[in-house]
Amino acid sequence: MAAAALRSLPLILLLLSLTAPPAAAVAAALSTAPAPAAAAALAKNVSIDSATLSLADLTLLGDSFLRNGSVGLTRDTGVPSSSAGSVLCTQPIALRGPTNSAAAASFAARFSFVIDNPNAGAAGGDGIAFFVSPSRAALGATGGYLGLFNSSSSSGPTATSGSGAIVAVEFDTMANPEFSDPSDNHVGLDLGSPVSVAAADLAASGIDLKSGNLTTAWIDYRGADRRLEVFLSYAPAAKPKRPVLSAAVDLSPYLKSAMYVGFSASTEGSTQQHTIKEWTFQTFGVPSTTANASSSSFENNATSNSSEQAVPVSAAPRKRVGLALGILGPVALAVAFVFFAWVSIRKLVELTGARNDGAFSPELLKGPRKFSYKELSAATRGFHASRVVGKGAFGTVYKAAMPGSTGVAVAMTYAVKRSTQAHQSRTEFVAELSVIACLRHKNLVQLEGWCDEKGELLLVYEYMPNGSLDRALYGDPCTLTWPQRYAVASGIASVLSYLHQECEQRVIHRDIKTSNILLDGNLSPRLGDFGLARLMDHNKSPVSTLTAGTMGYLAPEYLQSGKATEQTDVFSYGVVVLEVCCGRRPIDKDDGGGKNVNLVDWVWRLHGEDRLIEAADARLSGEFDRDEMLRLLLVGLSCANPNCEERPAMRRVVQILNREAEPAPVPRKKPLLVFSSSASMKLQEIAFSCGDDVRGGYSVAKPTSPRSEGGDIER
Repeated sequence: MAAAALRSLPLILLLLSLTAPPAAAVAAALSTAPAPAAAAALAKNVSIDSATLSLADLTLLGDSFLRNGSVGLTRDTGVPSSSAGSVLCTQPIALRGPTNSAAAASFAARFSFVIDNPNAGAAGGDGIAFFVSPSRAALGATGGYLGLFNSSSSSGPTATSGSGAIVAVEFDTMANPEFSDPSDNHVGLDLGSPVSVAAADLAASGIDLKSGNLTTAWIDYRGADRRLEVFLSYAPAAKPKRPVLSAAVDLSPYLKSAMYVGFSASTEGSTQQHTIKEWTFQTFGVPSTTANASSSSFENNATSNSSEQAVPVSAAPRKRVGLALGILGPVALAVAFVFFAWVSIRKLVELTGARNDGAFSPELLKGPRKFSYKELSAATRGFHASRVVGKGAFGTVYKAAMPGSTGVAVAMTYAVKRSTQAHQSRTEFVAELSVIACLRHKNLVQLEGWCDEKGELLLVYEYMPNGSLDRALYGDPCTLTWPQRYAVASGIASVLSYLHQECEQRVIHRDIKTSNILLDGNLSPRLGDFGLARLMDHNKSPVSTLTAGTMGYLAPEYLQSGKATEQTDVFSYGVVVLEVCCGRRPIDKDDGGGKNVNLVDWVWRLHGEDRLIEAADARLSGEFDRDEMLRLLLVGLSCANPNCEERPAMRRVVQILNREAEPAPVPRKKPLLVFSSSASMKLQEIAFSCGDDVRGGYSVAKPTSPRSEGGDIER
């Protein structure tokens, strides 16, 4: 009993230390000045580079989408249409002092973009814009409004001091007389309205915005000089010496203390496509309340990404220090008590072990334990590249060989998951540790221990010698027979039934896919990677969360609402089942090598034509049980039904695969699901390959198989 308490105590302490705020933070919160001064302390210069942003840092609105690291702002179509989209940073940026009375900070933006029209000679329009907005819901009308403004804002710029308004630099490719545009190839400064307060025709600069060439723009605003300048050149040329637009303007009335930075574009009855390739943004000289606001020159700040935070002056330091000590005293006493209890239990275990003279073998003491960084580093040869066996969204997995314990000659082999971004992955680390440490099922990857030393986050699992289901299915040659495939589908159905309905708290995995299903020495399936899992009480309804998972496996209602339920896991399971039967990825080439085909749509079409058996993997050469193949294909289609209410529960799926129940009727025609095209979608840590598309309201994952590159999606 004492040994069990000793093993559990470090795990509890680890979870508390990772999730609870440090005592220093509590003291700082208690000793701060009133709210305005506290806000001033948070005001600081920022530096943003799109190459380092995670998907949690971006919000997509309208028709915007992500592809190959670039942001598309309008619909990628060869058919003329009206479209508007925008992308902006999820977190606000300080551009004024906390009281909104100080002068605006200086800022510099650099970005590369392409405006292309796939139909030569067709009407263009309407352009692209860089903007800062007081609201994160910055999506306006199409056409000349550039997806930022609407008819109510076309009368002219209006903003009271501190109220905030959209400040935009437009790169316009359509001459709109109602907005007094100088030409169909100009740059303009917009302040709360599509009517530019300053504009410049680009004819003299030799820049054609509609050329389809990669163009780089620099936008510099100097708060001290109250001047905004715009520079343009074709990439990869350096920044020109002369700006294409230089305007004397004070942006202070239009900027709030917190603004959102982003890009927008629109079309109206055209096929023009607007793409942001890469971008950076910096602020300089953010004002504070402790000194007169002043902006540093860009030259003096070019090498600095942040400034010292303003330190608020406490109005009553003695009172706050006393209050802090009054709170921190009991906290320190509690920590000391926990430490004393841990030391006492450890001594008790040592004494008990000495009396029993080794009566218990270490192999009988099961449960996750804490590993030292030294032993894990030695077991992986210093985390050498030759020991890498896989990579996931939040870390790299290494093979670790450790010497056996005393009296055991056989070396122990583990899989060590190492976070590549320790600070960003800490939430996922805590989630995975807290979830899987409590679970026990034959089809789950067993957690052996953890390590959180030297700023590293490490999870230790039992080693799966046969790798992932993804590698077994798509390797050359495929190593799985039909009985083994059917056993994989049955095993994963069993473990999902356990997670959804048999645990004390139901577990929503949120990332069911072939690469997260591992195969042990007997080719039995084991579900792993609980970095995105969520615990939920059985009697509680799901709430909207940030969309997480892998493109190609996400249920359509999850992409739209952000609500993760058992049914979203069921959808992902259905896609995996179809992969097992067909040997195709969720998005794959058709037999003619032309368009990309959605796997669910392809199988459903064969079902509608009464040719469902033709979906079987040709590499099986007909060596499968026909009844089992049809049964599994129907289960896959039932689970991948677009309407979540029609999907079976995993317990029902287990009964069907065990021949205890018949498959649910599957309609010959795939049901349709209507999406709201105006709904915004925020992405957080979605693991997808470089070829994935993410659209506002719908997603398409391009396959990574050698025969699945390029082409359009056939729906």
